[in-house]
Amino acid sequence: MNTKTAVLFGATGLIGGHVLKLLIDDPYFDKLIVVTRKEISLKNKKIDLQMIDFSKPNEIEECIHENAVVFSSIGTTRSKVKGNKKTYREIDHDITCKIGEACKIQNVERFLFISSTGAESTSSSFYLKLKGEIENEMANLNLSSLIILRPSLLLGKRNEIRLGERIAQLLTPLFSFMLPSNLKPVKAISVARVMVDLSKSDYS
Repeated sequence: MNTKTAVLFGATGLIGGHVLKLLIDDPYFDKLIVVTRKEISLKNKKIDLQMIDFSKPNEIEECIHENAVVFSSIGTTRSKVKGNKKTYREIDHDITCKIGEACKIQNVERFLFISSTGAESTSSSFYLKLKGEIENEMANLNLSSLIILRPSLLLGKRNEIRLGERIAQLLTPLFSFMLPSNLKPVKAISVARVMVDLSKSDYS
């Protein structure tokens, strides 16, 4: 029987946290490599916790095994980087691209990552332009299988408080019936479930 290895980047985020729990309970995957920049408390015999420096491509590559299924929900916010667009890009763009490049080198079975509704490299929005550029660069890698998820406003409880997002989470569902389907708020757990389901499907 062939064993299946999943590699997860961004396990401490809203979607990543749900993906982590789903992968732990999913018998499809025999091993789960959780890659972080700082120590987190994870106690499960299935988990191999790897703490690395995300600025070093070789350390990212060493965490990714050939034929593995790789998940990434890496991302930050303007408040976390204090409005510094350079730092924002280094996290959202540079880390995701390094992961994708490592996936290409290691010939992974599939790479799935979180983008955003409206992502477009020609957008006037810094955030959407950045997400679009990431998508384009990942597509240009010609991976064996690449799946990009584009959720809209995420509903769910985060570890940190984001006042603006929290207000939007409370108000947007009241008017969601007026919004196009791709702009309707979505539960983070639902995105995580779709991500895990697609990782095991024939969809490429």
